[in-house]
Amino acid sequence: MRLLKHLFPPSVRRWFPADSMQRIAEAIAEGESRHRGEVMFAVEADLPLPLLWRGVQARQRAEHAFARLRTWDTEANNGVLLYLLLADHRIEIVADRGLRDRVTPDHWQAVCRQIELDMRAGQPETAIVSGIGAISTLLATHFPQDGSQPDEDELPNLPHVL
Repeated sequence: MRLLKHLFPPSVRRWFPADSMQRIAEAIAEGESRHRGEVMFAVEADLPLPLLWRGVQARQRAEHAFARLRTWDTEANNGVLLYLLLADHRIEIVADRGLRDRVTPDHWQAVCRQIELDMRAGQPETAIVSGIGAISTLLATHFPQDGSQPDEDELPNLPHVL
């Protein structure tokens, strides 16, 4: 069954047209105005067949995307990747090492569950924007924007289609 979902994946552009991707980028920018962290969103329709044959799961792919997109490349090691694999209906959050002792896996899982609920309700843009807001709230708790120094936008805000 998984093979069929990846052979005939949903269209990323149908789920997230250009105007939707722009609103997601704006949500990332707005969230980053409240904290010193960096948030990225990446969406992938399906996995390449060789990865499917090897049994690669969404979490592994999200970790690969985290590295490939250089989400880790921030001064405070506080980058967060929100990853969506459409064919598997999976949401993953990968956070850099600067957040590991500050935000528990249960917090990240709660954000993923809420995004999944909103996605099931047929509101993909709302789900992702809401998830970005929840991630930004967590980041603002641990890396607040205090205004004492200008915050550099270290990573691009535009979503990535992988």
